[in-house]
Amino acid sequence: MPGLRIEVIYALPGSFEAVQLILAPGSTVGDAIKASGIAQAAGQKLGIYGKLVTADTPLADGDRVEIYRPLGLDPKEARRRRARKIR
Repeated sequence: MPGLRIEVIYALPGSFEAVQLILAPGSTVGDAIKASGIAQAAGQKLGIYGKLVTADTPLADGDRVEIYRPLGLDPKEARRRRARKIR
């Protein structure tokens, strides 16, 4: 059986890293992160096509693993700041 074609994406402010991999069947999100060499993934939230997953989630052919960086500002606080500017 051929390998799984996987893409690992990590968005940065103003740019992104993308690595395409072929992994063995039965590989997990954690395996893809390790194979990608994207060091910033440690401790970050992970997803597949926008759905949060854990590192032990099995992969399917064609999956796009996403590494989510922490938010710079809490969304509620950002709304409060915008509201203060409008007043």
